[in-house]
Amino acid sequence: MKAIAIIPARYASTRFPGKPLAMLGGKTVIQRVYEQSSRVLDDTWVATDDERIYDAVTAFGGQAVMTSTAHRSGTDRIAEAARILNTDADVIVNIQGDEPFIHTSQIEAVCRCFEDQDTQIATLGKPFTAEQDFQALSNPNSPKLVTDLKGRAMYFSRSIIPYLRGVGQEEWLKSHTFLKHIGLYAYRNAVLQELTRLEPSPLEKAESLEQLRWLQNGYVIRVAITNLETVGIDTPEDLERAEKVLESGIRDEE
Repeated sequence: MKAIAIIPARYASTRFPGKPLAMLGGKTVIQRVYEQSSRVLDDTWVATDDERIYDAVTAFGGQAVMTSTAHRSGTDRIAEAARILNTDADVIVNIQGDEPFIHTSQIEAVCRCFEDQDTQIATLGKPFTAEQDFQALSNPNSPKLVTDLKGRAMYFSRSIIPYLRGVGQEEWLKSHTFLKHIGLYAYRNAVLQELTRLEPSPLEKAESLEQLRWLQNGYVIRVAITNLETVGIDTPEDLERAEKVLESGIRDEE
């Protein structure tokens, strides 16, 4: 099985314009993401709609491809990039351009999901720990997911799922293993192209979660489990936190 990574990266972020080109420990954020991917996969590309990002990637020796400015999601952007590249890869890995500390083991985990021929899409779930508080569990910006007994996604939600009837909230994290969704995806190449032709579904509109469109259309999403946390960068404050991670010597590479 051949897998390649395509990293969607745009300049015009509402909360953090120019985020891919922000400096983190002497390198741009996008370069750090690219280097993590390249430690696992032989072929990595950045798909962007901005020449500044394109030029920055090629300047450090990376591969980049220009895509349309009209895309509504990273999935649409990498699907176009895959068409432009005319890749023969079996699997396309979608690594978010704001995850400079993505673990190599997490990339490997989503790729292994495709050893099962029924897998069409793969993603990651991370168990919440009993040491976390209910506020972390209930945070709507941290989507949760549930799987069937074979590790296939049944639902994603901004709400807590499942609801524990008859259990006090202070005991929820001790009574059940809840899964946090980590937004690393991989798709069979042909499936990726199919996804871009789907219309937004009712559940997707309700929760504002694109993966619900895929579930509601019957696609099989395999969920790999990771116990490692990532440090995503959505805001300038997140960048400051990431700098502290680097300074502390925690590299999150394995």
